[in-house]
Amino acid sequence: MVGSSHEALHWVFQKDPALLTRAFQRVLHVPFPEPRDFAVLNTDVTEIEPVERRVDTLMRVETDEGAYLLVIEAQGKKDEKKRGSWPYYLAYLYEKYRCEPVLVVITQNSATARWAAQPIRRGLPGWDSMTVRPLVIGPDNVPVIANEREAERDVPLAVLSAMTHGRGAKAAAILEPLAFALRTVDGDSAAMFGQLIESCLGDPRAKDLWRDLMSEIRYFFNNPVAEKVREEGRVEGRVEGRVEGREEGRAEVRSEITLEILEWRGIPVPGAVRERVLACTDPKQLKIWSQRAVQVTRAEDLFSG
Repeated sequence: MVGSSHEALHWVFQKDPALLTRAFQRVLHVPFPEPRDFAVLNTDVTEIEPVERRVDTLMRVETDEGAYLLVIEAQGKKDEKKRGSWPYYLAYLYEKYRCEPVLVVITQNSATARWAAQPIRRGLPGWDSMTVRPLVIGPDNVPVIANEREAERDVPLAVLSAMTHGRGAKAAAILEPLAFALRTVDGDSAAMFGQLIESCLGDPRAKDLWRDLMSEIRYFFNNPVAEKVREEGRVEGRVEGRVEGREEGRAEVRSEITLEILEWRGIPVPGAVRERVLACTDPKQLKIWSQRAVQVTRAEDLFSG
């Protein structure tokens, strides 16, 4: 079980290594070669010295252009000791594996991301003996995926979006589309992704919202019809995402989520608005209202437009 946001931030890369390539290409704009195979390696980089040194995730990536090492570090805050450790990690790993290492730092904090992205230079003024340039994935370069269709197209990237923005105001807009997009992946992966996201959500109200969403989605994971529906969606090139007889339950969940988002944002919900939202059984209308709930300044504005 993933027990902290720190563990979750780098565990997602082990769960879906191909996410790394997509992240590099779409987020970092680095032309890494397409992987043929991944191997998770021992993260221990201790030599004979008594101080234990350990990276978060270490992978060897095989490509048609050769192999390289991916060193994944999850960073919650600035830590100047890391600027000493990271050059050591890369030098040691190259010597051990004779394979080019690449350092990727993932964080939920913009200030930490800017700090981590600064080149680490070792040497004399005007003459760098060594320069380390970390690649950083964080809230400033990971897109906010708040559209259900977009989340369905790339679920792992949508998961990364929720994880990196999980402590900010944008979390609410991401969670609902992602929750329903999780129906398109296998149950084990969806359950693990759900756990990873929950561990990264900093606001207790965001956690409650996510748990409410997952209570509905877990039905789909466990329903015997679910895999057949997912398979039909893959074969026909579309995502059905429905189990017969569950539309009423889904509408109920969406109505409650709409009200929770408003309350989470501190917007008063008059009785008339609450009654109208709870009485609605049209999933499409409720989806529109839940999306508006992220932006409106008055509860009554849900119904405008």
